[in-house]
Amino acid sequence: MSEVTRNVDIEKLRELIGTEVQHDGRGYQIIEILEDGPALILQHHEQPTHIQADQHGEARRKVPKTITIQILDPDSGAYSQAFRRLNLNAFL
Repeated sequence: MSEVTRNVDIEKLRELIGTEVQHDGRGYQIIEILEDGPALILQHHEQPTHIQADQHGEARRKVPKTITIQILDPDSGAYSQAFRRLNLNAFL
């Protein structure tokens, strides 16, 4: 395990909202930053294909897929592999 612990600047991360990234060979856009974690929320660029349920659990509309990428590895405190693969180090 690495002893490196990263201090994450949430304000600097917020500047990444709207940035286009590649994850697993697909195009995504950063749409939100979660302070608790911290994590990035990515939204897929393709046509809406996931059906979103309303508050009662009934399917109402199609929406783009979203995924959450943890910024830090919980065990080591270093940047997570998924975050490093986004190649955002130049922005931080």
